[in-house]
Amino acid sequence: TDAQRAIRLVRARAAEWNIDPAKIGVIGFSAGGHLASTAATHFDEGDAAAADPVDRVGCRPDFAILCYPVISFDEPWTHRGSQHNLLGEAPDPELVRKLSNEKSVTERNPPTFLWHTTEDSVVPVENPIEFYLALKRHAVPCELLIFERGRHGLGLARDIPSVSSWPDRCLDWMRIHDWLPATGDQ
Repeated sequence: TDAQRAIRLVRARAAEWNIDPAKIGVIGFSAGGHLASTAATHFDEGDAAAADPVDRVGCRPDFAILCYPVISFDEPWTHRGSQHNLLGEAPDPELVRKLSNEKSVTERNPPTFLWHTTEDSVVPVENPIEFYLALKRHAVPCELLIFERGRHGLGLARDIPSVSSWPDRCLDWMRIHDWLPATGDQ
């Protein structure tokens, strides 16, 4: 709900902050990738009758960027630490399924950029692969980069040759979807 509220708030105050309300995205790394994928799969159009004007605004992000994300909660490749930290010792199976975000993808999901490494020993690479395949099945624009080498938790990875190109590839993806100005227009 905090992520949904943040998206609503930014969209509701877009004119005041001089930003485009149709270019609001989410980015998340690792467990934050689960939060971002949850925001990208569980959203609403707002409540037109709400007393709070922020709550009248939709919380669907316009795009999502998921970096070595935790996504699945009920598969052999689930990151059990994230599942336990979010849902506790004995979670309701329906909640586990609901928060296995690859199972909640629809054609309304926002376009999504994902990246991961095969070598990641903390969060298995199947997480973004399955999410990508679900997006593709629903004809949602998506791009997935899988690098052979690189540990978990690389962040921008500017000094790690095996994956250092991911931020530039992401920026290119954002430009082709018109969320950023074309190169040279900045």
